[in-house]
Amino acid sequence: MTEESEEIAPPEVHHYSDIGEVPWDIQNYWSQRHRIFSKYEEGIWLTDDAWFGVTPEPVANKIAEHISTSTPKDKVVLIDAFAGAGGNSIAFAKSGRWKRVYAIEKDPAVLACAKHNAKIYGVQSKITWFEGDCFEILKTHLKDLGFYSVVFASPPWGGPGYRSDEVFNLQTMEPYSLGHLYREYSAFSKHIVLYLPRTSDLRQLAKLVGDGNHVIVEHYCIEGASKAICAYYGDFKLTLSD
Repeated sequence: MTEESEEIAPPEVHHYSDIGEVPWDIQNYWSQRHRIFSKYEEGIWLTDDAWFGVTPEPVANKIAEHISTSTPKDKVVLIDAFAGAGGNSIAFAKSGRWKRVYAIEKDPAVLACAKHNAKIYGVQSKITWFEGDCFEILKTHLKDLGFYSVVFASPPWGGPGYRSDEVFNLQTMEPYSLGHLYREYSAFSKHIVLYLPRTSDLRQLAKLVGDGNHVIVEHYCIEGASKAICAYYGDFKLTLSD
């Protein structure tokens, strides 16, 4: 297969160049395109659904910085369990901290976006991609890397309805509850970072750790407004908040 043929976008994938091309339900995101990907004009690919889930680039970069500087040195692999269109995976690869970044995405069209976007940012050689269910990939292809790994997960939040909840119930989050995510990932690695809605129930996050342990919760903001939180489980030496 040639490089040129690899770059043919699947039919679900678009690079919109004008708001008139954009479906009405994602037009609100159009004005944020350069915040989502600063190199958007260089040909960034997204599916229409992927617009909702991409971590804005400044937030992705800050998360990558925090994980890179706070993780024990013997952890040399970063696993992005829900890679989406590649925003976080690209930021992790750009940090230069990791011997390897492994990125997992179930949707083949979205995975095609992530691979293409990583090429635009010049980090494609630093990322190994997997198409499939992250829980299965961890148990099969990556099963021997748990001790050396940090698992970062930005799971689906069940659609935009989370915005209406004053306190978001993580145990009813769809399609994966907080309990399910933590059980699966903690069986693989002792260093887990979960990217979750800013209104997440902090008591539910705290209940997952036993006596004498802790979880660090950091809000990530854009222009003074909280965008989301990350819950850090494990021996992270995180300095809050800069």
